Amino acid sequence: MNGNTPLLNPQVDPSEIHLIVLTGMSGGGKTVALRAMEDLEFYCVDNLPSALLPQLVNAVIHGSSKHRRIAVGVDVRNRGTDFANMPTVLSELAAAGVQVHLVFLDCRDEVLIKRYSETRRRHPLATRGVSLADAIVEERRLLRPLMAIAEKVIDSSELNVHQLRRLVATGYAQATEGLTLMFQSFAFKRGLPLDADFVFDARCLPNPHWQAHLRPLSGKDAPVREFLEAEPLVGEYFADTARWLDAWLPRFEQDDRSYVTISIGCTGGRHRSVYLVEKLAAHYRDRREGVLAFHRELE
Repeated sequence: MNGNTPLLNPQVDPSEIHLIVLTGMSGGGKTVALRAMEDLEFYCVDNLPSALLPQLVNAVIHGSSKHRRIAVGVDVRNRGTDFANMPTVLSELAAAGVQVHLVFLDCRDEVLIKRYSETRRRHPLATRGVSLADAIVEERRLLRPLMAIAEKVIDSSELNVHQLRRLVATGYAQATEGLTLMFQSFAFKRGLPLDADFVFDARCLPNPHWQAHLRPLSGKDAPVREFLEAEPLVGEYFADTARWLDAWLPRFEQDDRSYVTISIGCTGGRHRSVYLVEKLAAHYRDRREGVLAFHRELE
């Protein structure tokens, strides 16, 4: 295979391997998409040269690694003939039986320029004497062959971080085994999530917001966790919620659902709901694959 070790006598059937290659415009959301893949327990590698892709797949197929799902980020930092070789490499991997998916993260030029101006990041092609606008034009030229063969093109121009992570995660949840659980926190004052399968109301629990030193923090921070864990009512709420989910989630798995969204809300969506989502996600990650956690108001 392109001079690399062939896929011979594998310990793992190549068809069990899901390889997702994420590419696209710098600033288009590739890093966010990779994090979504990490949430789905993909083995993630950023900026891997195309020539090393077969070696990475071989390491999974011939090794004892538990990883059967790989996500790789590719962008214009990969210079030389890398983009020209990528279609051939992906085609050879697919011919060997690997389930290959190429996803292109696109974004309108004016939005990319705004994002770079807000973050003060330097575009990888904006070297001395090259304007940001010209760098974007050159990047589009270099990436055009990959965009042409992409399985999916995602335009992130109108998406925030939260929406993009969710879009990528739900789109590839089927690559995980069994039911994918999506836990999300939200604020009731900003409305119910439209995609929720189940909604739990945590507004009855003691509120850290009324502790001045905890107000600027979130349910991810240790002082807030310690405050809530010291409240017996919070522990009872968590145990009852987990018990209910344990009883009913198997029914959804029997119905061939690919994912279920469990939303937990509180008044501001920063403390109680965030804490419970993190705790439930950790609880279920110990038992199964494909557990995601989103925080609508924090995002």
